[in-house]
Amino acid sequence: MQRVEVQLGERSYTIDISAQFQALDPQLGSFKQVVIISNPTVAELYLPAVQALFSNVKPLSFLLPDGECYKTLTSFEQVMSFLLQRGISRDVLLVALGGGVIGDLTGFVAACYQRGVQFLQIPTTLLAQVDSSVGGKTAVNHPLGKNMIGAFKQPLQVLINTSVLSTLPQREFAAGMAEVIKYALIADANFFQWLEQKQHLILQQDSETLAKMVAYCCQMKADIVARDETEQGERALLNLGHTFGHAIEAYLGYGEWLHGEAVAAGMMMAAKVAKHRAALSDHDMCRIEALLLAFGLPVKAPQGMYIEHFMPFMKTDKKVQNGRMRFVLPTAFCATAVVDDVTEAELLQVFANGHH
Repeated sequence: MQRVEVQLGERSYTIDISAQFQALDPQLGSFKQVVIISNPTVAELYLPAVQALFSNVKPLSFLLPDGECYKTLTSFEQVMSFLLQRGISRDVLLVALGGGVIGDLTGFVAACYQRGVQFLQIPTTLLAQVDSSVGGKTAVNHPLGKNMIGAFKQPLQVLINTSVLSTLPQREFAAGMAEVIKYALIADANFFQWLEQKQHLILQQDSETLAKMVAYCCQMKADIVARDETEQGERALLNLGHTFGHAIEAYLGYGEWLHGEAVAAGMMMAAKVAKHRAALSDHDMCRIEALLLAFGLPVKAPQGMYIEHFMPFMKTDKKVQNGRMRFVLPTAFCATAVVDDVTEAELLQVFANGHH
């Protein structure tokens, strides 16, 4: 088992990574009420195994339909009603069993139900294991923007079972790899090279390679979150590709492209802006594109979506400050910074004539 610590003073917790559903942290055994929130696809495969982790209580479960389009205030209210109708008290433990949608929604419910209850993350997609389950960002979407309504709420523990990835559709696995590649592009050329070398083992889902990869990403995110929990500075680097990516998701309608697919195209677009600014070479661009393509990820914006379509979404992005758009851009190969001097004119120039 690999263990990563998220250091946040009295709100510190561990991320435990192994190839099975491991025994829980002893303090998790003290809850009198446990409610597992999941979706039908995941529940059918893993709900009994997770219920069995709680020997002294019989957990209740609430299943939400599968998909990003259910990450809404309506779903949030449905979960709240479920808890209230059953007289669930403040000493409940909520368990998020699923991908990023379930994790984000459950965390947001945990932040708000009776002004805050505890929750446990059991992420079942690669994207949730390496990214969304770690660091306490929780939210639901609004038609006018992704993750616009939410809270920071750290879990009590993150339990990662890498063997569940074998039941993940190929497309979902690839989407998770976009976030893995993102960590390398933010700050680690050695990790990028490791991914290039191990791509065949990763695609074969070699369990030792996957555990190392997931632990590495979790460690990198845990370190950043410990230094900047509420995204005042460095944590914003984790949004590489997300400003363009969120615009793709919102423009197409949530769920049309997977989050990781939109991030992959978004990272390539950010790289193009960096190349225009002479921060990346043609060779760097080829390496980035080749690694994304190796995992079957898109490397350009959707057909028929031009830079003009991105602008309205980018102007309402959460990273906008004092009316200036802020982008995470590569400053060199596998190095990034937040910049606020990207103008609409520059973007129109970089992506002129529909060249995304």
